[in-house]
Formats: sequence, C-alpha cells, structure tokens
Amino acid sequence: MSYLDRAPRNPDGSRRRIEIVDQTLRDGPQSWWGMRLRKDMGLPMAAELDRTGFHTIDLVGSSIFEVLVRHCKEDPWEQLISLSRAMPETTVRAGTRSNGIVTFGLTADSVMDLWVQRLCAHGIGSFWIYDGLFNTDKIGRLVKTVQAEGAQALPCILFADSPYHTDEYYAARTRELVALGADGIELEDAAGLLTPGRTCTLVAAIKQAAGDLPVEIHFHSNNALAPLNYLEGLLAGADRVHTVSRPLAAGVSLPSTENTVANLRYAGFDVDLDESRFGPVEEHLLRVAEYEDLPVGQPAEYSLFQYRHQLPGGMAGTFKAQLRDRGMEERFEEVLDEMSRVREELGYPVMATPFSQLVGTQAVLNVVTGSRYSVVPDEVLIYAHGFYGNPVAPIDEDVLDKIMTSPKAKSYDSWEPPQPSLAELRARFGQVSDDELILRLLVPENDIDVMRATPQRHRDFAPTSKQVRFIRELVETSVGAYLHIEAGDFALTLEGGH
Repeated sequence: MSYLDRAPRNPDGSRRRIEIVDQTLRDGPQSWWGMRLRKDMGLPMAAELDRTGFHTIDLVGSSIFEVLVRHCKEDPWEQLISLSRAMPETTVRAGTRSNGIVTFGLTADSVMDLWVQRLCAHGIGSFWIYDGLFNTDKIGRLVKTVQAEGAQALPCILFADSPYHTDEYYAARTRELVALGADGIELEDAAGLLTPGRTCTLVAAIKQAAGDLPVEIHFHSNNALAPLNYLEGLLAGADRVHTVSRPLAAGVSLPSTENTVANLRYAGFDVDLDESRFGPVEEHLLRVAEYEDLPVGQPAEYSLFQYRHQLPGGMAGTFKAQLRDRGMEERFEEVLDEMSRVREELGYPVMATPFSQLVGTQAVLNVVTGSRYSVVPDEVLIYAHGFYGNPVAPIDEDVLDKIMTSPKAKSYDSWEPPQPSLAELRARFGQVSDDELILRLLVPENDIDVMRATPQRHRDFAPTSKQVRFIRELVETSVGAYLHIEAGDFALTLEGGH
C-alpha cells in the first residue's frame, strides 16, 4: 500500500497538520560545518526563517559556545542575543544535557541552573534535554528549572540499536519522562540507524506512552532512510519533524525542509509554511558555503557498517578532522570498527554526547597504543563507576577488571562529583556578570582573551558585482530577459525569452 493510500485524517475527516522544527541554525551547521556558523553567516537569513512559520527554531547548544570562542573568535552570547532578537515571531530553542554543559564530564547543579536561566534571559523559550542513561533525577530537576523560567521542557529519547534498546525499554522510559511533568517528548536518531519498520513500531510505542503530549522526531540521514522514516513516524502518530534548509541537509544531517514538506503534502498531511522563504535561505547558505569554502549537504548511501559503529551525524565530520590532524585519517574505518567493540564492552551506551566521545576516544587510544585499555581517560573511569547513571547493559567483566585495577580508577572509589555553589565559583573568577561566569566555566580563559583581542568578522554575503554581471549577461544572451535586483537577496525576472 502506498503512502497516498495511507493518507492520515483527523477524527473529523480533515487532514492532520504536521509542525516543523527548524535546524538550519543549529544541527545543520553542527553536522556539516563543525558548528562554525558565525553571526554574520546566520543573521542575514534569520528574518526569513522567523517568517516561515516553523513551530520552533533550534538555535544553540553548549558545545557551540566553545567552538565560537575557540575557532570563530566570536562572543557566543552576542550571537545568541542577535539571532534571537531577529526572530521575535518564533519560539527559539536550546539543547542541553541533564548533567553537563560543554565538557564530557559532570557539571554542578548550580551551574546547570544558571545556564538555563541565562539562556532564557536572552530569548530561549524551549529546551530539549537529553541524558543517554535516562538519569531521571537529573532530568526532572532540570525540567523544573526550565519551566520555572517560563520555557518549555522536552526530554529527549536518544535511539540506539542494541539487544537492550527495545520498544518496551523506550516506552518505559517515556512514561518516566511524562511523569516528570514534561511539555513534550523528542525522539532523536542521531546516527541514522532506524529502519522504516522499526520506526513504525517504536514511534507507536512512544506515542502511546506519551499520552496527550506532542512527540517530535529528529532523524539524521547517515543511512539515507530518514525521509522515509519521517513518513512512517508521522503515520505512527508523531506530531512534529525536524528539518534543515537544503544546503545543510542530507547525509550526516537531517532531511531537507523542502523535500520533507513536499513529501508530507503528497502523503496527505497538511503543512502550514511559507515556502517563498525557502529560496532566499537556500541561496544565502550556498553563497556562505562558496565564500567560506565549506561543504554543502550530500546524500549518503545505505551502509550496514553504520549499525556497527553507530557514529552520530554531528560527530562524523569532527572525528574525521581530528584523525586527519593526527595523521591517522587512513585508519578511520579501523577506529570505527574498534568503536563498535568498545561500545559493546561498555554496556551499549547510546552514541551521543558524552558517550560517543568517550567510546570514540577509548577506541582511538586502543588503536594507537596497540594495547586495548592500557590507557583509560578519566571520563571512562567515571562512567564505569556509575556516576553518569546505570549502563543499559552490564560492562564486560574482563574489561571492567582491567579498567578498575589502575591506581587512577581506585581514586574514584570514594569520589563524589563536585557541587560548588555560585558564590564559590564567583570567588574563583572575581566579580563578573552571570554571562561572563558561564563563559569562563565553559571555555579556557586564554581562549576568551584571544577571542576578545581578535577583530570580529563581518563578511558581506550578498551577491558580488561580478556574479550579478555574469547572471545578467547569461540571461540577456540566452533568453532575452533582464535582471531585476531588489534590496538584499536578488531575484531574476525573465521577460521576452523562451
């Protein structure tokens, strides 16, 4: 039976309306550009995105703060304020772990609360909150913090493919999240592992467990199946999908807004977006990619190997770059294969921050040293001691014995994650603003100093006069038309041609 024959309807016979969450400013650049989207790159398209009619626009995560300071030499608070103010008509979202901000370790509750409060003060009205081990105490505490600031809190279910991550497992976790007072549930497949059949059963189970709460689906296209999975997920009851403008879509990123909207309408859903806004955003991103020598989204081919390593889309490009910097690019697949072994041995943690980084780092160390687990990062020791939460499956006994025999591991036997107060942290950094305090906790102070000493980039991404002349000559000679240029993005007006 085709999707046209399965067209969904509301009880009154009307078409079901699907809402769209935009990822053009957050997950799209994270997946394809390593989060390196400066303010001058994002601001010119903010108004177009704001007027498109998206339910929510995802804008920021804590790792973006670090990247903007260290690599773009840009103040992330200034970017956040500028972009959120440029989009007054749409709810703007941020993402955060339940128990950590930028590092792969654990963050004090006082800092987590301040982080949420400052984001809300600068325009954030919605949060997706994730925890790969479903530490409901931490998730629930942060849900209350978010809601106390007048924002919505949507805990995120991170999909993983393992013998332990069953539909029943995820339905049980959904019921726990609903009991925390959540405003909705988000299901994320960051590694593009879902198949259409599994999507159908999984979303149906989560939707039933979520009751009246809206369910969002956020699937990456690492294995080329996400567009099809979106249709199956919506037919199974999901209410919203996450998409991104075409130049930052597909492959390690999410499905494009353009194609998703067309598919949904062909399938019989109703989508209320202003499609005239799609073109200007796409054209701007293509110019940014050209001027900055950045890649544009490319479709991926289906690969069974993806199910072994389960590397998430947002990490793929960064991981390759790190291996290239160390002269190990040719060993990428070897490291990925080792990642699959490490993940199984560590109890099948979901491959999302911080566990994807922990598994990836351990895999690299195992390959480089030639002696597996001879070097173990502190974060892996913290995980093995249960400070992140309880693993889904038992850690391999031989690996656990090897990890726990080191003196460093034994030092964590009586360790407790530090919980400094804000007063104690302010005493460390002096009399600084709350925004500055957060920034200094996220990023090394030397990097902040370098950022502030570096002139800000304000590149003009409008078409150059050379580009305009080329298009004018092309049009006039080939179709006898003239070029009409409006303020901002230009538009071709073809008259008298064929």
